[in-house]
Amino acid sequence: MTTTISQSVNSKEFYNVSSPFDKINSIEMQLLKIFEDELKSESSILISYKPQVIKKITSFIKGDVNRCASIGVAGETASGKSTITLDIIETIELFAGLYNIKQSVTRVNTDDYYYDRSEEVKKAGGMAEFAKTYDFDVPEALELDLMKKHITELLNGHSVLLPKYDMSGTTIRWDNYTKAFPSKIIISEGLFTLTEKIKDAFDFKIYVDIDSDIQKERFFIRANERGLGCSANVMYENASKRAKTYIRPCKETADIVLSGEAQRIGYKLFLSKILSLIEQIHFSK
Repeated sequence: MTTTISQSVNSKEFYNVSSPFDKINSIEMQLLKIFEDELKSESSILISYKPQVIKKITSFIKGDVNRCASIGVAGETASGKSTITLDIIETIELFAGLYNIKQSVTRVNTDDYYYDRSEEVKKAGGMAEFAKTYDFDVPEALELDLMKKHITELLNGHSVLLPKYDMSGTTIRWDNYTKAFPSKIIISEGLFTLTEKIKDAFDFKIYVDIDSDIQKERFFIRANERGLGCSANVMYENASKRAKTYIRPCKETADIVLSGEAQRIGYKLFLSKILSLIEQIHFSK
């Protein structure tokens, strides 16, 4: 089965409006103020950021980088990374709608690259039993090479057929399921999105951090929804153990560290401020 997301697009269209020098010259300072103000606010979504990310964002806003941008979002299980990613996508699409910008964002879901283990699950008698002996919490459980290839092809302006993974407990993966086309933004999120094998595919690396008690509560709510039963405890302990090795180090290499505990409206408002700079440069008369 094949579904379609986005359509073929020339990425130059996003940056096709001449910009007055005075506006361009002030973008970096405005970005810095947006980040610093957010960092100092009581309900900040921002935990930290690297100074060089300001220059990178500025380059894309100005059009110095004449291609689509890729964003990778990582964090531990139940940290809120998927929800934040959806809020980012929604905010970008709303902005794009205001100015009739087509093909604004394409999502490449890291979880869809888990290897198909459906036959093994059947032989084990179900997901709960299979999960006792199979480790989902290591990068080797996913085909990250294929994911990097797909993202690279999208950044190079080529359409790709993405896989689709069943997270309900069957571990079925349907290959060549979703047809995706290059858009202005390519965004991915998942446990291992910023690990060594794939991190270089992303222009911007975002890590979502969260208090361990809140994370644990979220994890068991989700485990109950997925029917993991008594295996949930084992899975949580293993996920926490593996996170120390594979996920938490990604925080150090991330351009931006976000709080996974902030109000959802906060992420949207922060991104809207950045998008307003694109409006200022490319769409103001």
